[in-house]
Amino acid sequence: MLAIYKREMHAYFTTSVGYIFIAVALALSGFCFSITTLQGLGGTPTADTSTYFLIMIFALMIMLPILTMKSFSEERKTKTEQLLLTAPVSITSMVAAKFLAAYTMFVGTVLLSSFNYVTIYLYAEKSTIYGNMDPNAAAIVGNTIAMLLVGMCFIAIGLFISSLTENQFAAVVITIAVLLGLLFIGTFNNIINVYAIRYILSWLSIYSRYSNFANGFFDFGALFYYLSITVVFLFLTIRVYEKRRWN
Repeated sequence: MLAIYKREMHAYFTTSVGYIFIAVALALSGFCFSITTLQGLGGTPTADTSTYFLIMIFALMIMLPILTMKSFSEERKTKTEQLLLTAPVSITSMVAAKFLAAYTMFVGTVLLSSFNYVTIYLYAEKSTIYGNMDPNAAAIVGNTIAMLLVGMCFIAIGLFISSLTENQFAAVVITIAVLLGLLFIGTFNNIINVYAIRYILSWLSIYSRYSNFANGFFDFGALFYYLSITVVFLFLTIRVYEKRRWN
């Protein structure tokens, strides 16, 4: 497992994928943070980071599929998949290693982008213009945890879809479509009057579980949900490769 993890991490930085992901993510994060807080969408600076995190959640829907598209699709395209299937390592370890490599890239980028938050405190303390700003540390921490959990789900879903096709572009498009559906599925509650269906849609919606974290409250139910979604899609990926190994 460790060997595959190192191989995946090495691949991110020997190709342009890792550098592009980090550069785009940090540039977008910095830009969005600047216009939503330090400049303010309405022209008034604010310490409210809710809009920034909301934008970043939807940005992840585009960026993370790019990070996961090559995980399995490239293996099939370059015919190196058989080497993995015949290697003396379990399918579970192989999938876990690829997941951890992608998640390491994501978490590292999120941690780097966290330096954005320092600017709120610096301006609030040293600038009379930003003197009325009152940074909510609980909300910032909660949103960051929620973003890490949502990203974990997105990566697991992206890996599963990548395992189904050797076309990387198709993997990106299908993953984005699935993530878009899971993010917006809760909005159908406004037009559906059947309680059972509305309950199911709310349960499936990734975004509906986000609100408590965004308000600075740690939601164990949401944590269990995000972990469950991640485990389910990793399990499905394992099943795909177990079937291929025996066929």
